Amino acid sequence: MQSQRLIKLQKQLRRKTGNAISDYHMIDGGDLIMVCLSGGKDSYTLLDMLLGLQSVAPVKFELIAVNLDQKQPGFPEHVLPNYLEALNVEYRIVEQDTYSIVKKKIAPGKTTCSLCSRLRRGILYNTAQELGANKIALGHHMDDLVETMFMNMFHGSRLKTMPPKLVSDDKRNIVIRPLVYCREKDIAHYAKRKEYPIIPCNLCGSQPNLERSRIKNILTEWDKQSPDRIGNIFRSMQNITSSHLLDTSLFDFESMNADTTTVNNEKVLVFNAQPH
Repeated sequence: MQSQRLIKLQKQLRRKTGNAISDYHMIDGGDLIMVCLSGGKDSYTLLDMLLGLQSVAPVKFELIAVNLDQKQPGFPEHVLPNYLEALNVEYRIVEQDTYSIVKKKIAPGKTTCSLCSRLRRGILYNTAQELGANKIALGHHMDDLVETMFMNMFHGSRLKTMPPKLVSDDKRNIVIRPLVYCREKDIAHYAKRKEYPIIPCNLCGSQPNLERSRIKNILTEWDKQSPDRIGNIFRSMQNITSSHLLDTSLFDFESMNADTTTVNNEKVLVFNAQPH
């Protein structure tokens, strides 16, 4: 029997997932959603949340779990099929040896994530088309979005992150991230209590010096100092004041002008400008 603590955490995560889906209009009636299942805590939780919401949602949608077997040495091929069959979840295992490609193209000691992600993304997009899925669900959570924003700020000089919903690069699919309101630490606690059969990534997991890891460590320290700081950073991405940033493509600084008006019988300057 599930403990009361687990039930409470499940309800909390399911509520946040449902709110994110509603706020960003992620799911429509008749959708076939391809749930990308890596074998990590985030994707297991994503599938769990969508299965739970499927039975109570006001619209009907279908799910199919997809795992990309990248032929990493020692990958336990039986784990996900056994897990999904026990749940009676429709699934597809896609076998593509991207591991060999990445190891051949990337010099030892260099970061493999960028190439690995591009290869994986292209394969998954094609798989969605083959399956007739019109939505692709990924397991990125709140911490991922905050980390990505800092990555782009520090290394790309851009204020951007991963959006909760977007059109895929090939323009053929809609990508959704239903866990964007969920904290990673809550997902980790939930996955541990659910005892998911976690499959580690041996390709990128052996790269402890990744810049994303450094940023994660910074955010972890901030979270210890102020538990709501990550949430505040995330909410700031939902509350943009374009006139108080510096992007001339978002705000019409050029046509800004000063007019005079009367307030309490005194003339004051009023600055007028319009967002683009």
